[in-house]
Order: sequence, then C-alpha cells, then structure tokens
Amino acid sequence: MYEMGLDVYRFSIAWPRLIPDGRGEINPKGLEYYNNLIDELIRHGIQPHVTIYHFDLPQSLQDEYNGLLSPRFIDDYTAYAEACFKSFGDRVKHWVTVNEPNIETIGGLDSGVLPPQRCSHPFGNCTRGDSTTEPYIAAHHLLLAHASAVSLYRAKYQ
Repeated sequence: MYEMGLDVYRFSIAWPRLIPDGRGEINPKGLEYYNNLIDELIRHGIQPHVTIYHFDLPQSLQDEYNGLLSPRFIDDYTAYAEACFKSFGDRVKHWVTVNEPNIETIGGLDSGVLPPQRCSHPFGNCTRGDSTTEPYIAAHHLLLAHASAVSLYRAKYQ
C-alpha cells in the first residue's frame, strides 16, 4: 500500500476476533492483531479508517437472543464500540459504525441469502423468519446502535 502511494486504508474490526463471546473480556490476540495493523499503517503514513461492524455478529449473541432482532443488540454493540474506541481511538480518527445496514437486513432477514438466513415466502425459501417485519426490526436496532455509538464517541472520545 505504501509503495502504491495510498494514504488511507479502510478495514473492519471483526467483533468475534476482538470479543469472541460478544461481550466481556477482549481477546489479547485479537487486540494485538489490530494494534499491529494500525501501528504499521501509521508508520507508513497511511491513515486507518475503521469500520466497527461489518456483518459479523458473534454467534453467541445470535444464539442467545436472535441478534439484530432483539433490542439487547444495542447495548452489546455499544459496549463493543466502546472497546474499539478505548483500544484504538488514540490512533484512529475516522470511524464507520455499521457497514451497509440495508444489505445485512435485506440479505439476512428478507431474502435469507446471508446469515442468519431468515425469510418467508415468497421472498425466499427459509425454515424460519418473517420477511414482512424482521428486516425492519433489525434495521431499527442497527440504527439505534449506530446512534448510541455516535453519542458515546462524541461524549467521551472526540
């Protein structure tokens, strides 16, 4: 990237890599991985632009409360975002809270082509789900999680 003259690199932090169970302790190896990546980028004059959430909900949260379909997602996401801000915010100044929320909700809860593969006829051939309501519930929770993370960032880290 440096040799190509790039001065910005956008990447995502994988929630399951950093906090494997979705909440609780940070995985030291995950933390080390992202610290090394960020430090190398900066060492080469490349500004990191970090996406906090890119379709990678920890499986434990999906199993526990149906992931994006539960309002509990908002608090867990906000805690995860805070872990990112605390761990990397001294070097990362550009954050994207949620990558393409429309794609995740339509693909995962309308057509069922992405995890968690929920849908209903005639939108797809899934064993569970309701394409008439679930994509909207999930999108609502993603937007509330985004707003919560932005509010937190502005209050404590900006």
